[in-house]
Amino acid sequence: MTEFELYRELGALTKRKDEWETNIPYVSSLLNHESVKIQAKALWLLGEMGLVYPQAVKEAVPVIASFLASPVALIRERTVNALGRIGRGGYHLIEPYWTDLFRFASDEEPKVRLSFIWASENIATNNPDIYAEHMPIFEKLLHDTDDKVRMEAPEIFRVLGKRRAEFVRPYVELLRQLSETDDNRVVRIHCLGAIKATASQDRRMP
Repeated sequence: MTEFELYRELGALTKRKDEWETNIPYVSSLLNHESVKIQAKALWLLGEMGLVYPQAVKEAVPVIASFLASPVALIRERTVNALGRIGRGGYHLIEPYWTDLFRFASDEEPKVRLSFIWASENIATNNPDIYAEHMPIFEKLLHDTDDKVRMEAPEIFRVLGKRRAEFVRPYVELLRQLSETDDNRVVRIHCLGAIKATASQDRRMP
């Protein structure tokens, strides 16, 4: 099977969610493929499969995590994202690698930094408490040099603001300032969303 045919096959499998669980061993085997494109697609698909069937990807997690050391930015990006999706489904599966994810907040490639934020949002959805001591890292990403990273950075504050308002409260004034002055319209909107989520949670507290 050519790279093109295999990539197309994986694309088709992406849509057949009823076949995901039984195909996890097959997709995992493709992490050893010589093509970076195929490896990247397999990493992405395993992340989606792991969100739905976290226990079924358990054996593949150490192999997935090994790609965190890849010199290829696309592979690092997809690996971080995959661990985030799996971590949302079952945090205990990626817990040994969770601390290591934070180094990607300063990765040289903006898309990897963006994936770090996405992964953090996924994991924080069901495990917010573990982020209590890590908020300064996300604060720095609010000032990232890349627009897409800055557009996404407020979203982790929104996710956590809904669940642990006390984590976000120290940053509300900064978020407010950005919501009024940032040049990027999406950044302004997302900062407002984070503020509203935090305020909504505060109102629910006794």
